[in-house]
This record gives sequence, structure tokens and C-alpha cells, in this order.
Amino acid sequence: MNEISSIPQGANTTGAGNDVQDALPHHIEAEQQLLGAILTNNDVYDRVASIINAGHFYEPVHARIWEIAASRISKNALASPVTLKAFMEDDEGLKELGGPAYLARLAGAAISSFAARDYAQMIYDLAIRRQLIQLGQDISTKAQKVDISSEPKEQIVEAEQALYKLGEAGQTDTGFQSFLKAVTDAVQVANAAYQREGGLAGVSTGLADLDTKLGGLHPSDLLILAGRPSMGKTSLATNIAFNVAKAYKKGTRPDGTEGAIDGGVVGFFSLEMSAEQLAGRILAEASEISSHKIRQGDMDEGEFRRFVNAAKELESCPLFIDDTPALPISQLAARARRLKRTHGLDLLIIDYLQLCRGTADNRVNEIAEISMGMKAIAKELNIPVIALSQLSRQVESRDDKRPQLSDLRESGSIEQDADVVMFVFREEYYKEREKPGDHELDKMAAWQDEMSNLHGKAEVIIGKQRHGPIGTVELSFEAQFTRFGNLVQKWQQGSDGGF
Repeated sequence: MNEISSIPQGANTTGAGNDVQDALPHHIEAEQQLLGAILTNNDVYDRVASIINAGHFYEPVHARIWEIAASRISKNALASPVTLKAFMEDDEGLKELGGPAYLARLAGAAISSFAARDYAQMIYDLAIRRQLIQLGQDISTKAQKVDISSEPKEQIVEAEQALYKLGEAGQTDTGFQSFLKAVTDAVQVANAAYQREGGLAGVSTGLADLDTKLGGLHPSDLLILAGRPSMGKTSLATNIAFNVAKAYKKGTRPDGTEGAIDGGVVGFFSLEMSAEQLAGRILAEASEISSHKIRQGDMDEGEFRRFVNAAKELESCPLFIDDTPALPISQLAARARRLKRTHGLDLLIIDYLQLCRGTADNRVNEIAEISMGMKAIAKELNIPVIALSQLSRQVESRDDKRPQLSDLRESGSIEQDADVVMFVFREEYYKEREKPGDHELDKMAAWQDEMSNLHGKAEVIIGKQRHGPIGTVELSFEAQFTRFGNLVQKWQQGSDGGF
């Protein structure tokens, strides 16, 4: 082992003589011993292939040995010093290290197969450090060069994207897990639901009938909240965000970890409205003052005092808003990770999906990339993600304006990736536009009766739910406060309940 541990850093291998290159983090002995383990026992390759690849090796000769060995093993052919010799006899880098005899020395320095993953992780970590150093140097070089075509803001975005790609490259698959572990996880979810008085396994929306239908907002689920303009998508999303943040309580969970035991920390990507406008909507709901009055400043002293008190109460709510427009899905994911790391994150809301940007060359593929990215965020961060979505105009051409799954705009991938698809529908909005003329007295009377029945009511139509029933949930809607609430049913009237 002592004989092999000192690789001459020749010009044909790592480019010796370059002090900066030699100073980069690396561990030649770890590379040698891991390769030796693979050449003596090809099964070791399967244990480490999910962690590293050829690009993670510091020594170029080692990278070429890995590539040839990996190619043979993937074809169920033997990779050993003898079989690799034929492929590497003319390799100039290997000749400088002693030729084919070096392969035999690698096998002689092999570590135990049980330590292989630890060595692979070490090689991977050192490779990431080298890439971080290189990235830092690139950022520094670019920042020093004053170029009209490369503004500082653009450089920051490029740096964020490069860091995101580096972070994504570090994600490894969990691979297969035993059925026992899967069953244990399922039992823990059921136990959490049983322990809660409301019987919810997920985060409560604050809307009782919707919670009953959904069982709460479940971790790793992507929920699509869709509707035509003016149906109240953003209002319902802000209501849920406010309800979850307002109910937030931190403590020890049943599994022993620290976190939200009620409600949660909410991240809200408002790609359409400014943070100020969104806060205005939430304040209108909390203070029960018309959003129009708030915008106009048309409040009496009592209302203004109520408005200020509501604002003070909301200061402590863990609700974080990002109103950056046209955000790429890669940056959205990076910002969500950063929020979870710094403040925690229990629910993410995106308003709305079509305003995100992807990298695909056409719109259908771009929307598919965005919806898959949002589902990936939900799984990676283990949180529910609610993404708002526009519906196509074909809804308006039908007599029955209730939306369907086929109305989801621009891509079938939204329906495919979503765990839950919900539609917000207010028939009152359409009926209001069917008002007859004042001279049509009979029609006017019938219209007024219909408007009276529909006033202040909304429907959330659950068109798809992977783990539960579909159907319609009726809610109340107070337009002046942009607030959805639990609807008192006829059989409940006269009881203690109320709007």
C-alpha cells in the first residue's frame, strides 16, 4: 500500500507544476483503494455507482479506469486488472504510473467492501469542494471584468443557477426500501391523524368541509388549484395561507423531532401580485374591512384602529412572501430550500403555475417541466405544495360553466403530476352577467330569486384526488373581504353555528 500511495503528478495526468491545481482538495489513496475494491469484487460498483461517477475522480487515469470498469460491469462482463489491461495498454497516463502493473497494484491495495460507500462519499465530497472553488473563481473573474452585456444582477442569477445545478447533482436516489419501513411510515401517518382530534393526517386549511374531503394538506403532495379569472383562486390561496400561519404552534412531534404541531410556516410565491397587494388582501380578511376601503383609505377611526390591530397581530405570523416575477422553476426550488433551512417550511403556495419559467423550447414541454419541478419540490422538502393554475377559455363557451380536468391549460402534465386537482367555481359571477332588462319583469323576478340563492356561495370542485374521494365542497364567499369560509348548511341553521 505504501508503494502505491505516491502517484507522480506528471504533466500527462493531473498537470503537475501547477500549484493551484495541486492545492485543490483531493485524496489519491482513497481513489486507489476504492478502484482496487471494485477490480477485486465487481459487486462493490453497484454499492457506490449512485454516489460517484468518473467526473468525481481527481486523477484522470483513475477516471478512465472507472469508465472502462463501469462499462464492462454494466454489460455483465468481468472488470479485473487482467481484463482492463487490454483496454489501457496504450494509455499514456497509465504508462507514467507504471503501465498495466499499476492495475495489479490497485487490486492489491483494495479496501474491504464494507468501507466502499464511505470512501465513495469522501471522493464525492472532495469533488464538490473542487467544483465550489472553481465556481468561486469563475464568479470572481466575471465580477472583475466590467462588461456592458453582463450586468451584476444577471451575474447573481447565473451564480444562483450554477449553485442550484451543483446542489441538484448532489442528490442521490434513496433506492429500494423494505416493505417493513414503508408500512412503518404509513402507520406513523395514520397515528398522527388518530392523535389529532380533527382526524387530519395533514395540515388543516382552516376550512372544515374542505379538510374533511382532503384529510388536510399532506406532505409531498402537489395540489393544483385552478379556475377562470375572478373565480377567487388567489383569495382562497391567501385564506389558506393565513389560516395555516395563524394556527402555527411549534413543539415536539410524535416522531420526536422539533417542528410545527399545529398550522405551519408558509412560503408564498406571488408571481402576479406584489407582496403589498397580497398583504392587503390578508389584512382585509383579518380586520373585516373591505379591501376597496383599505386601498382608498376610506376608513373611519374605529375601522382604522381595527386595521392597525390586525396588522400588529399578523406581524408574528410565519408567512413569507416572494413577489419576484417570472421566476425560473430552478430558482423557485432553490429559494424554497433556503426558506426551509433558515425558517422552516410546512406549506408552499405558488400563484400561479403559468407565470413560472422553464428551459424547454416549446410551451407544452415548458409547462411539463414546471409541473414536474413543483412535484419534485413537494417530495424533496416533504411539504404540501399548492400551485394555482389558469383554465382555458373553452369553459366560457359551455352552458354549464363548471370546470373539468380537460380544461387545464397548455399541458396534460399538470393533471398527471398533481395528487389533487381542485377547481374554484362561483356561479354567482356568471349569473350576475345574465341580468335581464328592466322591462322583462318575469325574467327579472326569476333572476333575482336565483341570485338570492347563489349569493355569497362558492364551490370547490375536487376533480382528482389520488388518495381520497372526488366531489364538491360548498363554501361561503364574502367578496368585500376576499374571504372564503365554512358554509352553514340548511340543516345547521337555527343551531349555535353561523357564518
